[in-house]
Amino acid sequence: MKTLVAGVGNVFLGDDGFGVAVARHLAGRDLPDGAVVADFGIRGVHLAYELTGGGYDAAILVDLAPRGDPPGTLYVLRPDEGDITGVLFDAHDMNPEAVLALAGTLGEMSIPVLLVGCEPATTEPGMDLSPPVAEAVPRAAGLVLDLLRQRSDQPEVPR
Repeated sequence: MKTLVAGVGNVFLGDDGFGVAVARHLAGRDLPDGAVVADFGIRGVHLAYELTGGGYDAAILVDLAPRGDPPGTLYVLRPDEGDITGVLFDAHDMNPEAVLALAGTLGEMSIPVLLVGCEPATTEPGMDLSPPVAEAVPRAAGLVLDLLRQRSDQPEVPR
């Protein structure tokens, strides 16, 4: 099974660089077979095309997920199609919901997608992650590895 792990976010907006930091943390790690880690940064349109035509069986997006909990809190979310329909997007500022909505308009996207998200402290201009979000990066990388291992343990289902 081929799984894309996509780090997304803007490294110039503080904690918004979380997904990119996790992708960089995973870059030198031993990954399960079929796992591909990529830093998509703010290239949401490119990610949408990759999700629909990249030949992946699943995807894990890594990004901020503001939900009101303390900064550094991690989440594993399964984006629901009902939550992403009709999302308007700006090609330079695409959150995971906008990327998935765009991917749905580009072609059939039948792969399962998970979001590993982190509660931000700040998205003010700056290139450093806040301390609680920086501390969450290795934990998030471990969480992604756990999710990849769970996927690799599942039998492949023909599509």
